[in-house]
Amino acid sequence: MVDAMKVVVTGQVGLDKKPFLDRVVAAARAEGFELGVAHVGRGMYAEAPDVAAGRILDLPLSRLTSLRRSVFKDILAQAARGGNILVNTHATFRWRHGLFYGFDYDQMKALDAEMYIVLVDNIDRVQFRLARDGHTDHTLKDLMVWREEEILATELLSQITRGHGCFYIMSVGPDESVVQAMVNLICRPHMKKAYLSFPMSHVMGDAAILSQIETFRREMKRLFTCFDPGDVEEKYLANIALDAVRDGVRVVEVGPPGERAVVEVSQLLDIVADIDGQIYARDFKLIDQADMIVSMVPQLVGGQPAISSGVERELQHAHEAAKDVFVIWLPQANPSPFITETATRVFRTSAEAFKFFVDNDYVPSPKLGGLFG
Repeated sequence: MVDAMKVVVTGQVGLDKKPFLDRVVAAARAEGFELGVAHVGRGMYAEAPDVAAGRILDLPLSRLTSLRRSVFKDILAQAARGGNILVNTHATFRWRHGLFYGFDYDQMKALDAEMYIVLVDNIDRVQFRLARDGHTDHTLKDLMVWREEEILATELLSQITRGHGCFYIMSVGPDESVVQAMVNLICRPHMKKAYLSFPMSHVMGDAAILSQIETFRREMKRLFTCFDPGDVEEKYLANIALDAVRDGVRVVEVGPPGERAVVEVSQLLDIVADIDGQIYARDFKLIDQADMIVSMVPQLVGGQPAISSGVERELQHAHEAAKDVFVIWLPQANPSPFITETATRVFRTSAEAFKFFVDNDYVPSPKLGGLFG
């Protein structure tokens, strides 16, 4: 880890970023990396004791700006003293004032962070948390648009202040693998970054293949800093909406255990096109921020490949972006030229892939078991 690493972390309201980043800091420290965190929102509340929890965005923009600048001035002083720091803030807000930015360019330029990370999560979970905190004004469509705005604004901020190659999209969630990925990204900058590619929707009914994919994802995350498209999975919301229309249902329950919420089907129908569009755009951005793509193609009953058009398109995009393209091809049938001619290397087993990664210094140590033992 470089000295005095400064990382700006953004993301729309409703992500529960603070507890997530606290987990990242705790995990980093447990691995011997000293990492601090400065929460801009918490600092603003500390300077405005008259504002009730969860209501600070209702303040006039002039006072919001004044509070933010005051807090950020303290963060700049903290950064000047040295040490590694995460700055938890927002790039944009979509609130009662309309759409407005959540940073000041001159202060961001003075901070001169080495890395900019925007956090994302399933949109139904974001809406659940906002409702939990008393904010019920945002539809799912509002939140989908806000997420795109937050990503775009953060990417633009990173390019204007620092340049190409310092912007990343990452997910939040209870899975410790997402915490570990962020620790690796920040604290182990020389660790290879891999986009994981695998079939999703059209193998949902095959338990054996799903188990194989889960093992692949888990083991890859032990080897590389991984960007996993499965960490944000919203396609099921579109399927729920279409099933509800067929059954004549007006409201449905969505979300994981502990975050279940009743949602109007009309809201889900409003975002069906957004779900597909954002998956397409976001996954390509995840490939662009990686060093390579590692794709696993399982075998269907009969020996045919379980390969989707999405996987093929991801491989082609990575090839055209001059990334390393690795394919673990498990079917008995041979891969087509559309695979072999775009891949850097095609492996017929996971063990073969691991040996290549070790022999060619893609991973630091061969002392790993599990899938590759």
